[in-house]
Amino acid sequence: MGRKEKVQEIRGKDTRELNYDLEQLRKDLFHARLQVPTDTGRSSDIRGIKRQIARILTILKQREVELAGEVKDAKE
Repeated sequence: MGRKEKVQEIRGKDTRELNYDLEQLRKDLFHARLQVPTDTGRSSDIRGIKRQIARILTILKQREVELAGEVKDAKE
Protein backbone atom coordinates (compact mmCIF):
# COMPACT_ATOMS: atom_id res chain seq x y z
CA MET A 1 0.00 0.00 0.00
CA GLY A 2 1.42 3.34 -1.05
CA ARG A 3 1.64 6.50 0.95
CA LYS A 4 -1.35 8.11 -0.77
CA GLU A 5 -3.54 5.09 -0.10
CA LYS A 6 -2.56 5.13 3.57
CA VAL A 7 -3.44 8.81 3.86
CA GLN A 8 -6.78 8.29 2.10
CA GLU A 9 -7.58 5.43 4.47
CA ILE A 10 -6.76 7.60 7.49
CA ARG A 11 -8.86 10.51 6.16
CA GLY A 12 -11.79 8.14 5.76
CA LYS A 13 -11.92 7.46 9.49
CA ASP A 14 -13.65 9.65 12.02
CA THR A 15 -11.80 11.41 14.84
CA ARG A 16 -12.74 8.85 17.48
CA GLU A 17 -11.29 6.02 15.38
CA LEU A 18 -8.12 8.01 14.74
CA ASN A 19 -7.63 8.66 18.45
CA TYR A 20 -8.05 4.94 19.14
CA ASP A 21 -5.57 4.04 16.37
CA LEU A 22 -3.14 6.62 17.72
CA GLU A 23 -3.32 5.09 21.19
CA GLN A 24 -2.72 1.59 19.79
CA LEU A 25 0.21 2.75 17.65
CA ARG A 26 1.84 4.42 20.65
CA LYS A 27 1.54 1.14 22.57
CA ASP A 28 3.02 -0.73 19.61
CA LEU A 29 5.90 1.74 19.47
CA PHE A 30 6.58 1.26 23.16
CA HIS A 31 6.64 -2.52 22.80
CA ALA A 32 8.79 -2.34 19.65
CA ARG A 33 11.36 -0.28 21.54
CA LEU A 34 11.48 -2.89 24.29
CA GLN A 35 12.45 -5.63 21.85
CA VAL A 36 16.08 -6.63 21.46
CA PRO A 37 17.75 -3.80 19.52
CA THR A 38 19.92 -6.23 17.53
CA ASP A 39 16.84 -7.81 15.98
CA THR A 40 17.04 -7.05 12.27
CA GLY A 41 14.10 -5.23 10.84
CA ARG A 42 13.11 -3.80 14.20
CA SER A 43 14.35 -0.32 13.30
CA SER A 44 12.23 -0.31 10.15
CA ASP A 45 9.20 -1.35 12.23
CA ILE A 46 9.80 1.52 14.62
CA ARG A 47 10.26 3.94 11.74
CA GLY A 48 7.01 2.80 10.13
CA ILE A 49 5.07 3.13 13.38
CA LYS A 50 6.44 6.62 13.97
CA ARG A 51 5.47 7.68 10.44
CA GLN A 52 1.95 6.32 10.89
CA ILE A 53 1.63 8.23 14.17
CA ALA A 54 2.81 11.40 12.40
CA ARG A 55 0.24 10.91 9.62
CA ILE A 56 -2.58 10.55 12.12
CA LEU A 57 -1.45 13.56 14.15
CA THR A 58 -1.22 15.67 11.00
CA ILE A 59 -4.75 14.81 9.92
CA LEU A 60 -6.12 15.40 13.42
CA LYS A 61 -4.45 18.82 13.49
CA GLN A 62 -5.83 19.69 10.06
CA ARG A 63 -9.32 18.81 11.24
CA GLU A 64 -8.84 20.90 14.38
CA VAL A 65 -7.73 23.94 12.36
CA GLU A 66 -10.59 23.45 9.90
CA LEU A 67 -13.11 23.26 12.73
CA ALA A 68 -11.67 26.36 14.39
CA GLY A 69 -12.00 28.23 11.10
CA GLU A 70 -15.63 27.20 10.77
CA VAL A 71 -16.36 28.34 14.33
CA LYS A 72 -14.64 31.67 13.67
CA ASP A 73 -16.66 32.18 10.48
CA ALA A 74 -19.89 31.35 12.31
CA LYS A 75 -19.16 34.01 14.95
CA GLU A 76 -18.63 36.74 12.36
